Amino acid sequence: MITTVNIHEAKTHLSRLLEQVAAGERVVIARAGTPVAELVKHEPRPLVFGGLRGQLSFDDEHFDDVDNDILEMFYGPDAAS
Repeated sequence: MITTVNIHEAKTHLSRLLEQVAAGERVVIARAGTPVAELVKHEPRPLVFGGLRGQLSFDDEHFDDVDNDILEMFYGPDAAS
């Protein structure tokens, strides 16, 4: 079921609207009859570690090198020397 409310009603009855959303209902918030936002139940996504495994690489040989531009940004123009 979809419920449409105006912005004033959404601000006034937000708690009630969130209860409806938690029960699976969709709530559309409208300004002057034109939909501008939709409240939907949050569906958490599982956290996946290693999602970029095999897609990124770095150079071990130069991993610890200091970038002079970054040193200058943090410590001023004399830091890079």
